[in-house]
Amino acid sequence: MVKKNRKEKIRDLAKSYEPTPHERAALEAYRIQEEESPLAPRLRVTENDGATTICPDHPEPSVGNVLLMDALGTRDWDFLEGFLTQLAGAGAKGRKVDGQTLNFLLSVVKGIAPKDQVEAMLAAQMAAVHTAMMTFAWRLTHVKTIPQQDSAERAFNMLGRTFAAQVETLKRYRSRGDQTVRVEHVTVNEGGQAIVGNVNHGGRGPSKKEEATP
Repeated sequence: MVKKNRKEKIRDLAKSYEPTPHERAALEAYRIQEEESPLAPRLRVTENDGATTICPDHPEPSVGNVLLMDALGTRDWDFLEGFLTQLAGAGAKGRKVDGQTLNFLLSVVKGIAPKDQVEAMLAAQMAAVHTAMMTFAWRLTHVKTIPQQDSAERAFNMLGRTFAAQVETLKRYRSRGDQTVRVEHVTVNEGGQAIVGNVNHGGRGPSKKEEATP
């Protein structure tokens, strides 16, 4: 009898696995999303004779770049090039660009779905601040002295406040064109006169500003 190797056992197990209803629903939702709105490609980082090349992981790089620009809310090639260079620098380890970190930062930006270059830049800052927060969260669990703990805690709290402020800034920027009209109270008195605004029920009649003839 021929023994199966580890890969064959895993493959057989995968074939025999029956997803639960919840898992099937999640898989179907993922498939539909991929078909209707596929994500922009990841980035591929290559090193050659000390030179670092960053390009979209796509069969046709020019198409991949267009997909990336669409995901970043821009049509400007210069912005795309500068944006990816800065993002790579934010995720670098020493002088070496880390592909995994770079793609994580890009994934955060794509998840925010920026509508223009301002939102893309803000999303990149949010991704960088979050990464820095996680660095100091790790340091908090590995400190050996009280001063180290105090320093890491201050930095972590400051970054947390910055991130929260960035979220609010993004919300305000996205709602900058919205206009809200609120009518607090509408009362129609005898005679057909309408009072719009705050109404004082203390017995005093409405002021001239509150009266409006239909």
